[in-house]
Amino acid sequence: MGQLVERMNKKAIVIGATSGIGREVALQLAEKGWLVGIAGRRTDLLREVQRQAPEGRIACLRQIDITKDDASDLLEEMISEMGGMDLYFHSSGIGWQNTTLDIDKELQTVATNGMGFVRMVATAYRWMAGNHKKGHIACITSIAGTKGLGAAPAYSSTKRFQNHYIECLSQQARMRHLPILFTDIRPGFVKTDLIAGNHYPLQLDAHRVAKAIVDAIERGKAIKVIDWRYAILVFFWRLIPHWLWTRMKIG
Repeated sequence: MGQLVERMNKKAIVIGATSGIGREVALQLAEKGWLVGIAGRRTDLLREVQRQAPEGRIACLRQIDITKDDASDLLEEMISEMGGMDLYFHSSGIGWQNTTLDIDKELQTVATNGMGFVRMVATAYRWMAGNHKKGHIACITSIAGTKGLGAAPAYSSTKRFQNHYIECLSQQARMRHLPILFTDIRPGFVKTDLIAGNHYPLQLDAHRVAKAIVDAIERGKAIKVIDWRYAILVFFWRLIPHWLWTRMKIG
């Protein structure tokens, strides 16, 4: 009973809640009693999430494109409308296999997973450091950040960047004695729109992935690889030396 009351007083903002993992996490947080704000590029899909959530648990919604300059201002407006934020959950991201190095795809990936990621996560961090003095930031990155993947250069590289950025902010928070927690969530292939039409192995169900994510957040995990099969894969990837890795054909 005590945990339920505590959750009902907690406020989360989910960026990238229109589909996939973000949508599932927003719904599961709402079902657990969190007050949730949702944002994404398509308001029709956000309203659908609001309809599916328990009544009154979706506190506000915003159309936000994280690649736009006004995205940070819109996030601050959401925080104000909700009366604060305990959890910032970042699920916005794009990526392609791009062996031909289509420049538009590469730059779109960097704009979203790099600049957009920093724009939003830094805004959430600054607000928690300056106004709330505590909080929790959780971000979907990927196991693709473990090693450079030649089939998806910009995607793999931006995921490594995200891993390091979260680590940097976690260290800075400790240096500044700020009780801000970070959770770096690194899933493998998840059945979402991002990989629709591709026949990747070991595809994970978005609902089950979201359940594992919410559990990791509530337990305060710093890094969560989903699932155990990918945890084993990543362990062995790390053991492969550079000279051998760059000679391997990873699709």
